[in-house]
Amino acid sequence: MDFIKILSASQSKAWDKYTIDHTQIKSIDLMERAAQACAEWILIRHNAFAPPYHIICGTGNNGGDGLAIARLLAEQNLEVLIYLAGNVAQASEEFLLNLDRIYAKNLPYTIVDENNVDALSFKGTIVDAILGSGINRPVQGVLKQLINNMNESNSPIISIDIPSGLGTVISAVPDTCVKATCTLSMQTPKLPFFFKDYYIYTGRVEVLDIGLIEAYNLQCDSKYHYITHEKVKKILKKRHIFDHKGTYGHALLIAGSYGKMGAAVLAAKSCIKSGAGLLTVACPKSGYEILQTTVPEAMVYTIEEHEKYVSFFPKISLFKSMGIGPGLERRPVTRLMLRHLLLQDNLPKLVLDADAINMLGEIFQESPDFKIPTDTILTPHPKEFDRIAGVSNSAVERHHRQIDFAMKHHVYVVLKGAYTCIACPDGTVYFNSTGNPGMATGGSGDVLTGMITALLAQSYEPKAASILAVYVHGLAGDMATAEVGMISATATDIVQHLSKSFVSLE
Repeated sequence: MDFIKILSASQSKAWDKYTIDHTQIKSIDLMERAAQACAEWILIRHNAFAPPYHIICGTGNNGGDGLAIARLLAEQNLEVLIYLAGNVAQASEEFLLNLDRIYAKNLPYTIVDENNVDALSFKGTIVDAILGSGINRPVQGVLKQLINNMNESNSPIISIDIPSGLGTVISAVPDTCVKATCTLSMQTPKLPFFFKDYYIYTGRVEVLDIGLIEAYNLQCDSKYHYITHEKVKKILKKRHIFDHKGTYGHALLIAGSYGKMGAAVLAAKSCIKSGAGLLTVACPKSGYEILQTTVPEAMVYTIEEHEKYVSFFPKISLFKSMGIGPGLERRPVTRLMLRHLLLQDNLPKLVLDADAINMLGEIFQESPDFKIPTDTILTPHPKEFDRIAGVSNSAVERHHRQIDFAMKHHVYVVLKGAYTCIACPDGTVYFNSTGNPGMATGGSGDVLTGMITALLAQSYEPKAASILAVYVHGLAGDMATAEVGMISATATDIVQHLSKSFVSLE
């Protein structure tokens, strides 16, 4: 499986050079291509980002982008105000070439220094082209004053490639950084874009294709990957004319408790919709009629004396995959069942979600060396993950714990949220590109559990099952909210759009 790799600043620079070397394009022409993509984006959205345009340029290549954007916008008879921040004597070659083009167009500019930085006023739209992704030290002096002035202007800010002051390394939140309304990233997203800690700086992120050669991205070394539609299409297996329900596996869901049978229903429906050949749901007696009525395609397994909570599991050798957790309820009898189940030999492929993860945290407290079955997929939201890996003080800290946990236990951790993140046992990471805040609703995670369980039953490997399910789940959420809106979207809406989501891949 080939995915877009998320690169460091040095790798992004090398990608530019690779494209230049292999297409005979000049560096200044590649910069022009990037500027054209940005200018076109701005022109299309001029109602939201209205002139005058304050183009604030550093003296590196990011500033060169800004100068080219300024010239292109001016050619459309739009009011453009250009500011140069930095030592022109130390400017990059491409910056100087674009500055010559500014001279040729007789476009005036203002030199920003300590004498005028505090007096500058930015009414309209700010285009931030001061510092690129290669920054490796805190912003100081005049640039710090300038950025603070920009942030306090209350004008919308469009950052080119990355907000000035951020850089591509995820570590401490920067002391001084442009707070962009929108960031236009060239060719690929940057790693900080995927973390809540940095959203105050990046705002909405748009990735613009500037025609870099894909071969470089595919061959370079990065543990971080970005999931895209074209790549997911390659994962989806084709069905053959002589296949039958046995071909697609028998899945088991252990789910539900008194008052929480809806979670079991959602997981069961999504499991069926995601292609499992057969499905059995093990639930307490109180859920029997509910499931038989709402999900007639599923078989239901109960034990007569267990009225409200699951405290048992069927013969596991019958199943190709198991999903455990939706609506279970954290009860001592259920935790004992889970512990006993996880200690069984020859378990089917396994997904742990919701209260199964919460109870796993309790099991770890009792037995810190407890072993999770190898290649298990865990699908926590952040608070659930904290219960099994320790409390994190930031999204970045949690991300590092996620990778460590996946590698230590040799499991797959699907951390749900914006850009749902999959950490694999080998340390590789996959960020999802679908989904939206309308999916932040009860039951959405139960749908994902059912989907992954179904894909494992169909003999998808855990990594492929996680990537495919997360992408299709988010895409169904996008389709649902496009129809009903983010405020009104429900988990049932997501289930109802799974079919269209899978069809889009076929």
